[in-house]
Amino acid sequence: MLTWAEFADAAPDLAAFGARLLTASPAYLATVRSDGAPRVHPVTPIIGPAGLYLFMEPTSPKGRDLRERGRFAMHNGVPDSSGTGGEFRLSGTGRFDDDPAARAAATAASAYAPADRYILFELLVSEAFANAYGDVELPSPSRWKAQ
Repeated sequence: MLTWAEFADAAPDLAAFGARLLTASPAYLATVRSDGAPRVHPVTPIIGPAGLYLFMEPTSPKGRDLRERGRFAMHNGVPDSSGTGGEFRLSGTGRFDDDPAARAAATAASAYAPADRYILFELLVSEAFANAYGDVELPSPSRWKAQ
């Protein structure tokens, strides 16, 4: 698992493609419930120099899923049935982050003002994939997996 910055160093064009799509809210986060079933959540990812982060309510089911099982997948929102603009998805592990410096960095990179009560998770990347349907040039590589 790599931080977003490490992923961006390894596959800069793919990371830039993904950052553009993921930050055009909403994105969709999939987590794993305690019974093994998937759960999907609309989210507003924060991508900054420090990493890929999500703020959320402390009682959020997605936070419980990430704390207990860690695994996630994320996909950008697509504006129409033609997939205009392309698709980006990634998977990895989320980890709760209560470090004040990480919170300050995520807040500074955020497009909104996170409430003081929100908790923070960093999302670490293990795989990423881009797809397009003719309206967008794919980055190279369009598929990446952590070694």
